[in-house]
Amino acid sequence: MTDLDLLHFEQLKKEVQAQYLKEYSPSYDDISKWKGIDIIYFQEDLRKKAKGNISEKSFYTYFKNSPVTKLPRIDMLNLLSIYAGYDSWYEFKKQHLFAGELLQDDEETAPEVIQELEQTVSAAPDLPKTEIPSSKEETKTPEITDLQKSISDNQIIRKIPDTETESLKPKKNFFKKNAWAIVTSVLIVITGLLGFKDEIFSQTYTYCFRDADRGTAVINTLEIQVIKANESPITYRIKPGECFYYSTKDKVLKMKIRAPFYEYLEVNRSLENAPDEEILELKPDDYKMAVNYFSVKDVKGGNPEEQIALIKQKRKQLENLISNDATIYQVYDNETFGIETLDKQKYITLVTTPTTSLKNLSVIEMKKDKGKIVSIKFKIASNDEKNK
Repeated sequence: MTDLDLLHFEQLKKEVQAQYLKEYSPSYDDISKWKGIDIIYFQEDLRKKAKGNISEKSFYTYFKNSPVTKLPRIDMLNLLSIYAGYDSWYEFKKQHLFAGELLQDDEETAPEVIQELEQTVSAAPDLPKTEIPSSKEETKTPEITDLQKSISDNQIIRKIPDTETESLKPKKNFFKKNAWAIVTSVLIVITGLLGFKDEIFSQTYTYCFRDADRGTAVINTLEIQVIKANESPITYRIKPGECFYYSTKDKVLKMKIRAPFYEYLEVNRSLENAPDEEILELKPDDYKMAVNYFSVKDVKGGNPEEQIALIKQKRKQLENLISNDATIYQVYDNETFGIETLDKQKYITLVTTPTTSLKNLSVIEMKKDKGKIVSIKFKIASNDEKNK
């Protein structure tokens, strides 16, 4: 990468901006100031004209900062070049050469040299065989010429050892030599029992969750807080359709369970006679579910008249369900722009615009008061995040 490549990329960003402004009127003409719905519309136009997509994170990385200090990947450069009306990134640079700039068709690559090393296995020479003389010597017994003759001075007297005393000596020596090793082993075992006593003496309980009205799995990510005496709550996040596994040696379990589309549930269990597995039913909040349904409902009809009718119906339903003073947040996964506040009308406009990005809309949190939704926190995940 050269400084000229970075300059070319800045030129490309301006042409991409100019291409979009030919047909659309975003909140700002400057592409670096786009956010929220402007980015969604741009992504949609990019998919339609260049048959590709860039993530929201990439947009903030390369379009919010100017000038950039690093180039995007070549596939993103080619995609943006096609959107701006060129065949490729190379073709774009070719038509925007600076004075004295030389453009190579191909980058030189060092040839790969594959050298096979031959292993020579030479047979070791046979060792000469030599005979090993036997070291054993025949023991000659003295010849006794006179069996009747007994000379006590010439007789050899052998002492028979005490077998019981000799057998105890090796045992005593063994314990003396290995006493430290035995004590160390015992200490290690005791330390292991103390260190893993919770795992050894604890029991695992399984809690699965079901929609009380529909008898199906809960459709939301659950937030479970385990409450212990004299301790801060421990929070767990459970994905839709998954069960909660909790190991404890306590005799009592207290949990607070929350989900965006279900009523709050507090569970208190005595674990002395509790079953190992249990199904907990969550009562759905139909009002919140209705807001979510109309937020992500597809408004693509068979013809323009049907599509307009569906959009009007969707707007009317959301108007009735959401409070005029509702606080609505859109959450982003990037360092530049973490969260954006929307009013009721801007949110309704966002979710009633037929874009493919709405398939990735997910509600993080929703609050209701006096029959109206007063707070919504949502996120539109990129395709990369959706595929994880």
